[in-house]
Amino acid sequence: MSTRLIAETSNATSSTCPRRLGPAASILLRPCSLPCKPFSGRSPLRSNIQLPGAPASRQLVKSLTAVETVAPVSPPAASPATGGKPTPSQAYPFAEIEAKWQAYWEEHQTFRTPDQVDTSKPKYYVLDMFPYPSGAGLHVGHPEGYTATDILARYKRMCGCNVLHPMGWDAFGLPAEQYALQTGTHPADTTARNVARFRQQLKALGFSYDWGREVATTDPEYYRWTQWIFLQLLQRGLAYRAEVPVNWCPALGTVLANEEVIDGLSERGGHPVVRLPMRQWMLRITAYADRLLGDLEGLDWPDSVKDMQRNWIGRSEGAEVQFALQGGPGSSLSSPSSSSSSSSSTTSVSVFTTRPDTLLGVTYLVLAPEHPLVGQLAAGGRREEVQAYVDAAARKSDLERTELQKDKTGADTGSFALHPVTGELLPVWVADYVLGSYGSGAVMAVPAHDPRDHEFAVRFGLPVKQVVAPPSDAVANNSDAAPVTLPYTEPGIAVHSSCGSLSLDGLPTADAGAAVVAWLEERGLGRRQVQYKLRDWLFARQRYWGEPFPLVYPEGSDEAVPLPESQLPLTLPDTDQFRPSGTPESPLAAITEWVNTVDPRDGVTPARRETSTMPQWAGSCWYYLRYISPRCPTSLVDPAAERYWMPVDLYVGGAEHAVLHLLYARFWHKVLYDLGVVSTPEPFRRLVSQGMILGEVEYTGFRQPGSGEWVEEGAQGAEQVKLSEAEVERRGDGYVLRADPRVRVSARAHKMSKSRGNVVNPDDVVAAFGADSLRLYEMFMGPLRDTKVWSTRGVEGVHRFLARVWRLFEGGVSEEEPCREQLRLLHATIKKVGVETEEMRFNTAIAAMMEFVNGATKTWSNRPRKALEPFLLLLSPYAPHLAEELWSRCGHPATLAYEPWPTADESLLAVEEVNLPVQVNGKTRGTVVVAAAAPQEEALAAALAAPNVSKHVGGGSIKKVIYVPGKILNVIVAPAK
Repeated sequence: MSTRLIAETSNATSSTCPRRLGPAASILLRPCSLPCKPFSGRSPLRSNIQLPGAPASRQLVKSLTAVETVAPVSPPAASPATGGKPTPSQAYPFAEIEAKWQAYWEEHQTFRTPDQVDTSKPKYYVLDMFPYPSGAGLHVGHPEGYTATDILARYKRMCGCNVLHPMGWDAFGLPAEQYALQTGTHPADTTARNVARFRQQLKALGFSYDWGREVATTDPEYYRWTQWIFLQLLQRGLAYRAEVPVNWCPALGTVLANEEVIDGLSERGGHPVVRLPMRQWMLRITAYADRLLGDLEGLDWPDSVKDMQRNWIGRSEGAEVQFALQGGPGSSLSSPSSSSSSSSSTTSVSVFTTRPDTLLGVTYLVLAPEHPLVGQLAAGGRREEVQAYVDAAARKSDLERTELQKDKTGADTGSFALHPVTGELLPVWVADYVLGSYGSGAVMAVPAHDPRDHEFAVRFGLPVKQVVAPPSDAVANNSDAAPVTLPYTEPGIAVHSSCGSLSLDGLPTADAGAAVVAWLEERGLGRRQVQYKLRDWLFARQRYWGEPFPLVYPEGSDEAVPLPESQLPLTLPDTDQFRPSGTPESPLAAITEWVNTVDPRDGVTPARRETSTMPQWAGSCWYYLRYISPRCPTSLVDPAAERYWMPVDLYVGGAEHAVLHLLYARFWHKVLYDLGVVSTPEPFRRLVSQGMILGEVEYTGFRQPGSGEWVEEGAQGAEQVKLSEAEVERRGDGYVLRADPRVRVSARAHKMSKSRGNVVNPDDVVAAFGADSLRLYEMFMGPLRDTKVWSTRGVEGVHRFLARVWRLFEGGVSEEEPCREQLRLLHATIKKVGVETEEMRFNTAIAAMMEFVNGATKTWSNRPRKALEPFLLLLSPYAPHLAEELWSRCGHPATLAYEPWPTADESLLAVEEVNLPVQVNGKTRGTVVVAAAAPQEEALAAALAAPNVSKHVGGGSIKKVIYVPGKILNVIVAPAK
């Protein structure tokens, strides 16, 4: 029976090694003073951990990372996680254990990665996607990815790697500003409180972050370098101002990004959004389109994410074609002087097409409502109709105009375009299925070979001309084709496609397209072109709570002048005037003492600051670099440290960031690579997107109002009735009402949301079952990448497993030598857990540990140290608090965080003897114990010696023996005569 011991350090604890108790430490071994019965398996618990501290005050010029204390946490509230107020489990004293080890890690800075590391050791940079610290705090979906990265971080430390595992805050943005407007509090105040709340919750879950590297985008010492990066973009011509259509939300008083608009309403608040032109700062991400596309190939990312990025970039090869325009009666557009070519005085419109081979099938042109020529093209009698249509389109989102619009709409401008080949007049329409943000905002409509154009032509009675036929349908001379269902969109053979000097009939699609491009280029009417769906990045917001642009405009000039680096950071004014003005201008425009300044070049000329701020995306584009050297005063990242740590080895986050954040971050990283600031062309080597955690299954029945009769789901007029789990039971592949099994019950899990009331607060789960149980359960639910359904019973199950681990060590460990079977079970577990952890198959790694505990509990009569202590090392990345406590109680004074990961002894895994199933004529008649590699003769002799096998063989003759060593023996016997 070993003595229960813990380590206590005096004030003389060594400062040379923050991770361990150094040799200078005065280590006193004494019985544990925790208020629990030693190894009884039961202990009174505190229902809540009170952390001392006070809320952070607002200091815009100070880093949020300096806020180290938080307000005391209230007792856990009622939650769906436990069906009411949590009742803490008494299975083992997890509350005391977890509080103790979190305090230990904090005091000893166990997971602090020194600024100077031994670069001869391998490195592992494991990163979580930058969280936004909302006032609601974490829900149980957040810790899923964080737990996965923490397991890898702890595992890699034990494998001998230098590990970088940081955390910080993406703290600028619209939500904090809107909350401030609603409550009258300053965004800095709410952000500081939210950060403190998130930090406390993350620490309570035992994540091994290096909190010494914590950063926040709202820290001026951080956004100083965000501003510096912008200036480099400006200097390289990658930042510019342009008048572009934007999403203006009058209620929120700001411009919104496309992704912040859903069905014409703001994502936050559901307010109407209109499109209007505004002069805005843009980033020329399109200049990097080919590199962003090509470099995807070398990344260890999910194929689905790569495909999403490829589709977003949308590279298309085709041709740009010029169409001369002819104004209709009463339009303000001048008419061309020639019907066959464009002169310098002729107004024309360019279109991009991926199918130049269909040029002779064009029957009309369509312009986007925001196209600058729409107003000029509107003929006198159609001007009001066209303007009304343009105004209506301005109230729709791009999604509504494309994916969601079922019926095509449009307006005839009354003007015409001249076909560049035939010279015929083509009507010009305006329609909102064409977007001004894609290509030139104009399309040549080929309704016979494009579904959208065909739908539009049918709707408005416009001509449809087939110019491509399937190869098998074209007639011998390729001048005509058999009937085919239109629109026909596949490659084929050109038909009806000869006019003057351009003859395409009979040519395959690729050859016909090349001939058209050559014809257009020869006459100056078009050219070969590569087009991208990717648009330049709208990089300005009319908000207060964001990074200020380090730019001024001298009096009388519209030319932006950058601030010198010595004047960075340009900080936000500490003001309460952050309410929108009701105009598209930023609230900063009203703060005259901040706006009015001087030209930095002479220090005298009056100037105005840029009053837009950067989008929330800005700070999250490069934060992974600042973690490497967060206090570096001379550059955004220390060059030597960057060369060692980059790229990020593992990046984990939600699939909702698969395109925009990742695309923006890759763009900025490539610019920094070109500047020589970073040493790698890509920031994230491996990407993993965790699946969503849905709320608990909800059970619903359906009743007719009045009669109360139970009916099938979908019955007219039926009312939903929520049922408890106790009221239903499983029948076959569905559920029925327990009181009346004839009534079928709907059972569904939904995304967690406040409106459904199914949000599970991790604080409640931790209070009831402990952080280790929450961590373990979220990894045991299923593969990390899958969508999973929350179940409180599942948490209880893994909690019982941890209690069994606790009881396995009850009474201590012995110094007896383990037997071979004990070592075999241990080393099989070491191998399995190591492989599964490395491959991020955490659920199967946990299953292997459960099998170990089952085997040890049921079959071991003793508790050998050499067979049990290595198991604690396997468990420690998953349930670190319990593993640390048991490791300590086994007599180890220091943390196990840097103990070497166990190595499996393959010789112990070799199977020496097996229970060999024996069949006679295909039916199993018994088993025999033989050597794993026993030859057939030996296995057969052992089988025939078994009474039941011998009986069924009887006097028959053996015709054939089928033998798979270690697996099966089948004796084929002819019946006795």
